[in-house]
Amino acid sequence: MADQLVVLLPVAAVWTAAGVVADGLPRLDRARALRRRTGWLSVLTLTGLVLTAAVLVLGLQSAGTTAVDRAAGGLALATGPALVVTACTVRRIGRLRAGAGAFASAPETPAPHGLRAAAAHPLIGLPIQVTALAVLPAVVSAAGVDLLTAPAVTGPAITVGVLGVTAIGVRHALRHNRLAERAMPPASTGSTRPAGPLHV
Repeated sequence: MADQLVVLLPVAAVWTAAGVVADGLPRLDRARALRRRTGWLSVLTLTGLVLTAAVLVLGLQSAGTTAVDRAAGGLALATGPALVVTACTVRRIGRLRAGAGAFASAPETPAPHGLRAAAAHPLIGLPIQVTALAVLPAVVSAAGVDLLTAPAVTGPAITVGVLGVTAIGVRHALRHNRLAERAMPPASTGSTRPAGPLHV
């Protein structure tokens, strides 16, 4: 179990750090800070994907019950959200970093609300944080708590996980909508009455 934990802890640590960084992106109100933090998120996300893929590939290639085999079996739950990160999140992070770079010529340049709304998009933070949550059962199991053979623990754990993912998704959606509304141009306050004929 200790060997399996050694394999899983770096994976869990990287995904957790990426989730924390992604959660803080929309709160940054300076373009340069947003660009720098997006660079960190890109590195952490790619590192998490590489570590997860390496453990899964090594587990598939090995035909035994080594620590890597057990760790790969534990990471099966994280495969789905990690694929979403690969397909959607990585590209959005790259576009967000490029957009922040266009405004980051001066240190105190404010980040536009549209850029902050893009940083709050659910497809950036949600898949990363769900992946971090999906790695946790493998870490808990490697630490000695077998969730599969303890029905009294399995049911509540699944319920808490589903509620947690739902709460995270709703939070991201509400924050994204709020910032997107701020980015919209103000409605015209001029009169909409048709102009009357001109008298010369």
